[in-house]
Amino acid sequence: MAAKKVLALLVLTICQLLPMLGNKLDDGKHERVQQRVEQRSLETTRLLQEHEWSSLDWGALVFAALQQWQRWAIADLFFRLCWWLWKRSRQPDSSDDEESSSSSSTGLEEEGSGEDSNDEGHPLMTRTFAKRIWWSVQSMAYGRQVVEELVGDLLAVFQERLSTSFFPVLQPAIGVGSAFEGWSPCGHDAVYRLLVPLKPPHGHAFRLELGTAGQMLAKNCVRVELECTCTRDQRVEDMPCFLHHPEEALQRNLESTLLSTFCTGFYLDAQKIARWFQNLVISAWGEMPQSRHYSMEVLPSSRSCKLRLTNASGRSLLVEMVFGVQRGDSDIFLSSQAAEDTFTPSTTWAETYAVAEVKFFRRMARQAPRDTLYLNCLQLCASILVSAGFSSYTWKTDVMHLLNTLPLSSWNRWDFMIRLQDIMGYLHGCLEEKRLDHFFFGNENMPEDIILPAASRAAEPINLFQCLVQDPAAHAKALRELEELQDRLTRLQGFGV
Repeated sequence: MAAKKVLALLVLTICQLLPMLGNKLDDGKHERVQQRVEQRSLETTRLLQEHEWSSLDWGALVFAALQQWQRWAIADLFFRLCWWLWKRSRQPDSSDDEESSSSSSTGLEEEGSGEDSNDEGHPLMTRTFAKRIWWSVQSMAYGRQVVEELVGDLLAVFQERLSTSFFPVLQPAIGVGSAFEGWSPCGHDAVYRLLVPLKPPHGHAFRLELGTAGQMLAKNCVRVELECTCTRDQRVEDMPCFLHHPEEALQRNLESTLLSTFCTGFYLDAQKIARWFQNLVISAWGEMPQSRHYSMEVLPSSRSCKLRLTNASGRSLLVEMVFGVQRGDSDIFLSSQAAEDTFTPSTTWAETYAVAEVKFFRRMARQAPRDTLYLNCLQLCASILVSAGFSSYTWKTDVMHLLNTLPLSSWNRWDFMIRLQDIMGYLHGCLEEKRLDHFFFGNENMPEDIILPAASRAAEPINLFQCLVQDPAAHAKALRELEELQDRLTRLQGFGV
C-alpha cells in the first residue's frame, strides 16, 4: 500500500510539472516549481523513511531532470521509478500485510478507483498509465459533451438569425483533433477543436481551386461565383437573379453580401470569416443558457474562433472553431486553419484530413476489444516521450499506420511495452529512411467508410519527414534522441516492468 502511495506522489509531481517543459522560467516561476517539488519530496521522503526506503533523494532527482528541460529525461526518470517500485513490491513487507488485513472493503474501494478493479496482474507501469489516462479520458468526455452542446446551441441561434441573408450558411460542427479522437497530448488541458463546414448561400457557388497534389502547403483557394436563379425552381420569393439582373438587385438595395463582405476579390477570405463569426458569438452569448454557468472570453485568433469558458470554480475549457469547405462529398476539407510558423495569405485554405482521422479512430474504437491500450500508447508518446524533433502528429501518424497493420487484439495490457517498442521501432525505420508517409495519401489499406477524393487515393504519399531530408543536423539529432529512448525502454522491458 505504501508503495502505491509513493508512486502516486511521484506521478503527481511529474505530471504537474510536465506542462512547464519547454518553457523558459522566470525567477518567480522557477522558485514556485522548486517549492512544489520540495513539498512533494517531503511527503515522499516521509513515506520512504517509514519503510526504510530513504536511500534515494527523489526530490533532487526530479528537479535535476527538470533543469535539463529534456522530455526524455522525465520519461527515463518515470520508467526508473516504476521499475524500482515494482522490484520493491516483489519483496515481503509485513506492514503491507497488516494494512491489507485491516479492512477488505477499503482495499477494494482503493483498487477500484480507476477504470478496472481486477488489473493487479498487469505490469505496474501499465496500470499506472492506464489509470492516469482513464481519468484524463473521463475529463475529456465531459468536456466534449459541454462543448458540443454549446456549439450546437450557438449555431442554431446563428442559423435562425441568418436564414434570409446572403451570408455563408453554417453547417453542424464536427468535432476533430485529439480530444475528439479519445486522447490528448495536454491531458486535462485539452483544446476542443471543431470544424464548422460552410455552404454558399442561395444564388452562389463555391469553386475549389486546388494547388499541386501531394504538397502539404499547396495554395488552395475557394472562388465564389454567382449562379443563375432565373429558372422557376431556383427563384426564391421573387428574388432577382444577381447574375442576370444586377440592375434590378441594386434598385431594390440588394447585393451579394458574400462577395462584398467575406471575399477579397472573388476569393473567400478566411480572416474575414473568422472576424464575422467572433462578432456573432459575442452578440449571441447573452442569449445562451450556458452564459449563466460560464464566463466567456474570445481569444485572439486571425483565422478561427477561440473561446475560453470558465466556470464558477475557475475551471476552464478551451474551444476552437475552424471553418471548412468540403471537397465534394469526401471527408476532406479546405480549412481556414493554417500553420502557425508560416505566412499564409488570407485567401489560402489548407487541406485538412482531420474529419477522416476522427472517423478512423472511431472505427478503431468500435472494433477494438475491451481494455485495448492503443490510445494509452499514443498519449504516452505524445505527452511524455515527445521531444523537440517529434510532434504529436508524427506519433499519431506512426500509431495509425500500426493500427492499420497489427491486429487490434494485440494492443492489450500485457503487450503494452511491446507495442511501445513497435511504435518506436517503426519510427526508427522511418527516420533511417528519412521518410514517414502521410496516412491518407496512396494508402491501399484505407477503410472503406473513409471517403477520399480519387486523386488522394491514387497520389504518391506525402513525406512528412521531408524537412529532415533537407536538414542533416536535425535528422542526426532526432535519430540520436530516439535511439537513447529505445535503449531505456529495452532495459526496462528486460526487468519485466
